Amino acid sequence: MLVSPSGPTRPERVARGVELLTGWGLRPLLAPHAYARHGYLAGTDELRAADLNTAFADPEIRGVLCTRGGYGAQRVVDAIDMAAVRRDPKVVAGFSDITALQFALWRGARLASVHGPGAAWLDERTPLTSAESLHAALMSTEPVSVVRSAEEETARLVVPGVATGPLLGGNLCLITASLGTPDMPDLTGAILLIEEVEEQPYKVDRMLTHLRRAGALDGVAGVAVGQFTRCADDWPVTVVDVLAERLGDLGVPVLGGLPVGHGVGQLTVPVGTPATLDAVTGTLTVTAAVR
Repeated sequence: MLVSPSGPTRPERVARGVELLTGWGLRPLLAPHAYARHGYLAGTDELRAADLNTAFADPEIRGVLCTRGGYGAQRVVDAIDMAAVRRDPKVVAGFSDITALQFALWRGARLASVHGPGAAWLDERTPLTSAESLHAALMSTEPVSVVRSAEEETARLVVPGVATGPLLGGNLCLITASLGTPDMPDLTGAILLIEEVEEQPYKVDRMLTHLRRAGALDGVAGVAVGQFTRCADDWPVTVVDVLAERLGDLGVPVLGGLPVGHGVGQLTVPVGTPATLDAVTGTLTVTAAVR
């Protein structure tokens, strides 16, 4: 079922996503209010929560694919029927604002999920390699491996070492916004995944500093750094400078250059499953979120 828990989506992009999913042998169903709109939200909180609960309660639905991010998932996560999620676990895929939903599902049901492109598909940003990566994460029980790309802006960010632990995280704004809520996971022993879009370096600094001051990073085992897309301003300090300064002294392996996030060629990774971050070989390997 294709749901819109956050911002309003564009039908022509969803149509392309439906075409893609159908080609994989899946039967995509639009949630009743997938195209609803309420200002900057994809319908009222009640409608968006209802669509999620409809998907989680229907035994015929085996996957829940979010159409896009935007904003709004945090407003509905407290209304999710977690008992239904626990009774019949399904794979949930999305990224960006969907990090809030994935955190809530991890907290309420220990449900692993998939950090990858939404069903509102845009071929220019998510080409064949992106589609193949999402397909593998949704439909294979093999581990997912992502390799550091020298072409990514964050590629020079490397603190050598090897870390193991559950991969948790996603969009940096949503991670920081989860502090103080029941959904913020304990990152002790975890590999933290972070990515961001259109946030200036000083704002990234502020978010990482907030996480540090709150103690959220005290026990982290490693940091997997994805794409920081269009995160520049007029200052001579780059977002990579900020990431190096605020993550480099944690005393744990850090690996940048992972094509995971809002950039072109976005790849998919499971979240909530055991992972190995090898900053020496430049790889992140994650156990499948499906079985």
